[in-house]
Amino acid sequence: MIIAKPIVEFLAPLSVDEKNLNYSIVCSKYQNKWVFVRHRLRETWEMPAGHIEEGESAQAAAKRELYEETGAKVFSLRMVSDYSCDWHGEIKYGRIFFADIQQLGPLPELEITEIKLFEDLPENLTYPDIQNLIFERVLRSLNNSIFTR
Repeated sequence: MIIAKPIVEFLAPLSVDEKNLNYSIVCSKYQNKWVFVRHRLRETWEMPAGHIEEGESAQAAAKRELYEETGAKVFSLRMVSDYSCDWHGEIKYGRIFFADIQQLGPLPELEITEIKLFEDLPENLTYPDIQNLIFERVLRSLNNSIFTR
């Protein structure tokens, strides 16, 4: 059986109309370590992320997801890039953000069961063919200080 890998393309920030965006992804750091979360139904690690709800902006979704999945109370949020992901012929669009978390509160009792801080990208990722590319894109943006507020 051949399993097709997703095709991820990075696009300029704000290049995808808000109404066409499906996801917000928040690559984040706390105390100079990368924040990853574990969903209660999985044993793998992922970046805080989720669907953009009806009538919600990508930035509002990013803030909501970061709080719901990490308990982040105080943080700065910067836009990194828009992206497209073609998986099995279905194309979805999203917006990538970087969050510098200054304060974590209690983890809300929702779908995330654990958060963990890492020095680098963890090996056991939920979506390894997507998250590794997003992580590298955020690293390049941090190194180049290319952000849109």
